[in-house]
Amino acid sequence: MADAEQLRSEVSEMGDVRGGVLRTAVDLARPGVRSPRETRLRLLLARNGLPTPEVNADIFDSRGVFVAEIDLAFARWMVAVEDDGRVHAEDERQFARDADRWAAIRAAGWDHVRVLKHHLRDGGAPAVALARDALVRAGWRPGLSAHVC
Repeated sequence: MADAEQLRSEVSEMGDVRGGVLRTAVDLARPGVRSPRETRLRLLLARNGLPTPEVNADIFDSRGVFVAEIDLAFARWMVAVEDDGRVHAEDERQFARDADRWAAIRAAGWDHVRVLKHHLRDGGAPAVALARDALVRAGWRPGLSAHVC
């Protein structure tokens, strides 16, 4: 596996294609992302003026006990955004564990936003609105630096 600097070096040495698409892709990539859907959601939020979230961030409660790993975390505002593909929806025990996890995230003081498939329709406007509303409730205002987590 190559890190971002190694990829940038390779692009510089070998050349880019179609107006810098490789360089742009390296700049947009984040290490540790677990799925293409998470990446699409992160880029959707960023393209719509929201701050840059931390990917796969750990949440701890007030005693320092691990609560959950979050797809996209806006730690400064304690807003957790997750792509919820509902892959476990048919498994009753897994769904119960998920529901307990969601409650634990909220109990740790975080606003938990679950983005479902239907929120990504129409260009993702509903998903952006959910995340934006949670950030505004937490004190973020449009125009603040988009690169502050």
